Amino acid sequence: MTSEERPWVLGSHIGTLIGYAVALGSFIVPLVIWLSKKDESEVIAMHAKASLNFQLSMLLYTFIAGIGIFFLIGIPFLIIIPIVNLICVILATIEADKGGLYKYPLTINFVK
Repeated sequence: MTSEERPWVLGSHIGTLIGYAVALGSFIVPLVIWLSKKDESEVIAMHAKASLNFQLSMLLYTFIAGIGIFFLIGIPFLIIIPIVNLICVILATIEADKGGLYKYPLTINFVK
């Protein structure tokens, strides 16, 4: 990872935390980074795509848990999902800072 790629790589992970302040905002930062930088840097593209796929997966799981509220099984998941999301984003940012690519758990590869 070059010094020019570093802010984009770290931003693609840590930028997802905007989702805690803006509804559905968690996937916007990695999406914008991926769309704008995918042809310029394979490293940035890999990190942004991994982050984007994870955030889209978390969004899907949250939606399913929301439906599960009607059956009372969704409530624990609506508590656990944001905690898992936050922990994974922190771990991914730390790994990216070391120059590695974090493998997000429970990720569906929506963007190939």
